[in-house]
Amino acid sequence: MTYIRKDPIVNNEVYHILTKSICGYIIFNNESEFSRMINLLRFYRHMRPSMSFSQFNKLSLINQEKFLSNQNKNKKDVLVQIISYSIMPTHLHLTLKQIIDGGISLFMKNVLNSYAKYFNLKHKRKGPLWEARFKNVLIVDDKQLLHLTRYQHLNSVSAGLAEKPEDWPFSSYKEYLGQIDEKNRICNFKDTLDIKPAIYKNFVNDRIAYQKQISRIKKLLLE
Repeated sequence: MTYIRKDPIVNNEVYHILTKSICGYIIFNNESEFSRMINLLRFYRHMRPSMSFSQFNKLSLINQEKFLSNQNKNKKDVLVQIISYSIMPTHLHLTLKQIIDGGISLFMKNVLNSYAKYFNLKHKRKGPLWEARFKNVLIVDDKQLLHLTRYQHLNSVSAGLAEKPEDWPFSSYKEYLGQIDEKNRICNFKDTLDIKPAIYKNFVNDRIAYQKQISRIKKLLLE
């Protein structure tokens, strides 16, 4: 049976995508597992990669960059535009623009299935790794989008995993600050957000104390 979403995902619209591990299971335990997910996000942006992910993952960084550069030349094959991301131990936040029909669903299917197979094999476990379906929320304007990226980039700070958002290497924050080389970036936000790194950094830092306080209140309510 094919699942039809209540609110269909539309081309050229931007969505907040959230997917969680089943029962809050920790699925990113170390740097290699976080890095694996980042590589999956880079690789599966295209509908028909010319090699398997396992082959791609064995390439040197330079050859990975060459492969992705060649893939990016085929504009008709792009599924999604990644605007921002944050990978947490039990869940994954993405901001995606759908480029072609079914792009987000196919992208998420490829990424999540690939990671689940890798994780289950590595940890000798069986069964589903993710909750049944990813959640999607339509972003209606630039203001909402800007606040969403800040929320995502502060996730690690709110969770007590980092003192500052730039200390968490598994999000797109350093891309927003211009601290990642163009060839190593996986996000493209220039056509959706008009931001300057210094101003954006202040925008994010202004919210750190508040987001920490909200996180503490949530924990107290759950205890």
